[in-house]
Amino acid sequence: MSKTQPDWPEPIVRVQSLSESCTDSIPERYIKPSADRPSSISSNFDEANNIPIIDLGGLCGADHHVSSSILKQISDACKEWGFFQITNHGVNPDLMDRVRETWRQFFHLPMELKQQYANSPKTYEGYGSRLGIEKGAILDWSDYYYLHYLPLSLKDSNKWPSLPPNCREVFDEYGRELVKLCGRLMKALSINLGLDEKILQNAFGGEDVGACLRVNFYPKCPRPELTLGLSSHSDPGGMTMLLPDDQVPGLQVRKCNNWITVKPAPHAFIVNIGDQIQVLSNAIYKSVEHRVIVNSDKERVSLAFFYNPKSDIPIEPIKELVTPERPSLYPPMTFDEYRLFIRMRGPRGKSQVESLKSPR
Repeated sequence: MSKTQPDWPEPIVRVQSLSESCTDSIPERYIKPSADRPSSISSNFDEANNIPIIDLGGLCGADHHVSSSILKQISDACKEWGFFQITNHGVNPDLMDRVRETWRQFFHLPMELKQQYANSPKTYEGYGSRLGIEKGAILDWSDYYYLHYLPLSLKDSNKWPSLPPNCREVFDEYGRELVKLCGRLMKALSINLGLDEKILQNAFGGEDVGACLRVNFYPKCPRPELTLGLSSHSDPGGMTMLLPDDQVPGLQVRKCNNWITVKPAPHAFIVNIGDQIQVLSNAIYKSVEHRVIVNSDKERVSLAFFYNPKSDIPIEPIKELVTPERPSLYPPMTFDEYRLFIRMRGPRGKSQVESLKSPR
């Protein structure tokens, strides 16, 4: 794919507009193959099978037993699930509510105001409604807004919406808090891999990392059993911090070939391992397939904050994690190269990162 991909292969249709005009059917472009559709069984809550919820309250405290217990919970969650929820994480609950509701207000602005921020395949930055540039692809039932936050050289305030009032200040404060939180978790992951606490962060570029925000808007859907809000995929970046809708569940995580619908804990973040940490850890930690279901009763808004390596650093397994018994599984590839590889094809389960494995 060219870095200067000029525009989408077909006219963009806003799913929010379809939601308002479709009463009992959806366009064929959004109907998934039968094997990919959500089933009534997979969408039920399984309280005993929810992803782990970890209280970070004592992670940096003086009580060694408490901090060790939290580290072990994080380690187990990374190995068994690739996903976990965190509470007592240090981000103000009021800020979490404000940023989510501010974005909800944006998506309810008049279409002509939102269209001023329409995105292109070149960077995806702005107001969008599809991923991947394959002509005739089956699309997801969602709109989104994508923003670069770090490095500062990519942060373009003109691409950030100016409405609702004060939204840019709210988004900026939220970004600062999540960068700090991601830094704390990176140390925990590094320690759990038996490494110095700074090794993972340094592999990402030290302080010179990437971060971006994708706000997902899932409108009501008259035929939710036929489509998905977001197709099955693993996240291409390093680590994802998801602020879910506090009222409407929708995220599903793949576990032992079953789809588990995540029940969000109040004011918790949902954390998941991305493909870049899978590569750096030499697959000790694995990114996990997940997807989003929609419903006919309520819209959903969620915010995915992606904490990524510096885009031009070759990412490969950390040398301390490569042994004769566990040789390097992946060749070096920069995050920029990997991102372009992903963008050509859109969400495709775990096939993207698995296809990179070195021949054995």
